[in-house]
Order: sequence, then structure tokens, then C-alpha cells
Amino acid sequence: MKDKDQTLENEQEARETTEETGTASQTEETPEEKDGGVGEEPQTEKKGFFGKKKDKKDKKDIQIEELTDKLKRQMAEFDNFRKRTEKEKASMFEVGARSVVEKILPIVDNFERGLGSVSEDQKEDPFVAGMEKIYQQFLAVFEELGVKPIEAVGQEFDPNFHNAVMHVEDEEAGENQVVEEFQKGYTYRDTVVRHSMVKVAN
Repeated sequence: MKDKDQTLENEQEARETTEETGTASQTEETPEEKDGGVGEEPQTEKKGFFGKKKDKKDKKDIQIEELTDKLKRQMAEFDNFRKRTEKEKASMFEVGARSVVEKILPIVDNFERGLGSVSEDQKEDPFVAGMEKIYQQFLAVFEELGVKPIEAVGQEFDPNFHNAVMHVEDEEAGENQVVEEFQKGYTYRDTVVRHSMVKVAN
């Protein structure tokens, strides 16, 4: 009888042990559960619109920058070309205008010589009056074009504007002073077209 009771007690203890073991197994967390659950994906790096990492510029952005730089260079080159062309055009015009002025100057010289030889009695003559008007028209056109006569008599000799063809001793005049002008000189827009032909005192 005692053996039977002992057997029943052993079976009861075995069942209790089994139940405790099962309960502990259910309540114990797995490594995956401790780490945040099974199947949870780790955090990933931010990606661009097409799934590529946005740590570098896109090819499209690079191409836009290259085209923009190329366009700026071409615009700068065109602007320089335009300025150079305008400068060359202005220079050619200046050369052409100066050439025309040089050819007209002898005509103006002849008018001055002719009018200078007219006596006081002849100045009222209609022919002389007509020549005077034409001469004044030449001077007006010269002024509009920027052609100006060079000051000579009474001025200090300046080789940039005067051409000394004669020297004279003159106590009344200052040293190196222009005392007479043989041919009038002219400038065109600050450029000498013809030097004044003068006599200079020593």
C-alpha cells in the first residue's frame, strides 16, 4: 500500500514540474523578441527619388551646370566680339573721315587765300559775298564733324601741333613762341589731321 502511495506522489510531482517548465518556456523572450521582434527590418539610409543614394549630384544637374557655364562663356565671347567689331568699325570710320577732311582742306585753303586777297572795295561785290558764304559753310560743316583749327600765333611752339619751317630772332616775342602762321593746321576729334606750318622766335 505504501508503495502505491509513493508512486502516486512521484507522478504528481512530475506533472507539476512539467507544467512549470512549459510556463517558463512560454514567458521567456526569444533573442529576436528582445531585439524588437522577428521580421522587423533595420533602419536604412535615405534614398533619392529613384532609390539611389542622394550623396552626389544627379547626372541631370551636372549636365545643366555644364550647359549653363558653356552658355555664359559663349555670351561673354559674343559680347567681346561685338565690342571689338564696334571698335574696329568706329576706327575705320575715323580713318575714312580723316581722309575726306584731308582732301577738303586744300579747298578751304584756296578760299582763304582768295578772300585774303580781296580789297575792302571788292568785299561788297556779289561774287565775293558768295565765296564768303561758301567758305563759312565749309567752316560750319567742319565744326559739326569735330574738325577744329589749331591755335598757333602767340602760342608756345608745340611739336605735337606745329611744324616749324622758319626761325627768327624777335626780342618782342617770347622764346620758342609762334610769331607767324603760313598754313593753318586742323584736328579731327583730338587727332591732328594737319600740323600748322609756322615761324618760331628763338
